[in-house]
Amino acid sequence: MASKPKIALIIGSTRQHRFADIPAQWMLAQAQARGDMDVEIVDLRDFNLPMFDEPASDAYMPSSNAAAVAWQKKIAGYDGYIFVVAEYNHSVTGPLKNAVDQAYTAWAKKPMAAIAYGSMGGARALEHLRGIAVELQMVPTRNAVHIGGGDFWKVHPGMGGSGNLADIEGALLPSAKATLDDLAWWAGATMAARSA
Repeated sequence: MASKPKIALIIGSTRQHRFADIPAQWMLAQAQARGDMDVEIVDLRDFNLPMFDEPASDAYMPSSNAAAVAWQKKIAGYDGYIFVVAEYNHSVTGPLKNAVDQAYTAWAKKPMAAIAYGSMGGARALEHLRGIAVELQMVPTRNAVHIGGGDFWKVHPGMGGSGNLADIEGALLPSAKATLDDLAWWAGATMAARSA
């Protein structure tokens, strides 16, 4: 492979008091320590995306909203994605679903991984996101990082937790390694396939 894959670590919650920044920074550190990918945080707060209101997906016609076009250009520059997935009522956040819907062609033929959190480790939300990703022609990795149950409450500062993932890192490191291994492999494979 000529170059390391460029990966977007997408923060999928925009709430003022979100927990997402804590797992995002932790996952960023895990990815950067490897040296086999370049990872950059992409925060949905930084994009003033309207609710999807185009006549059709950009798979069929160009988007007309300038914010949507800027978002599409931003995510098109990456070779894969790590989503920070908060579980709201058994699914993904509204802002994340809207951001994913604002693009189609930019996601296609690239891998996606995740670090998910919630009482059940964000598993239900991530399962929804994986189904959406398949429709968008992404390649969801098998492995993911899940922060749930007692570990979630132990570190969630809004629930009296420490706010420090180092307190539960031993439980997370094996899944983080497996997830990033998957992502690196699929990013390399899809980069090679797209350039062929």
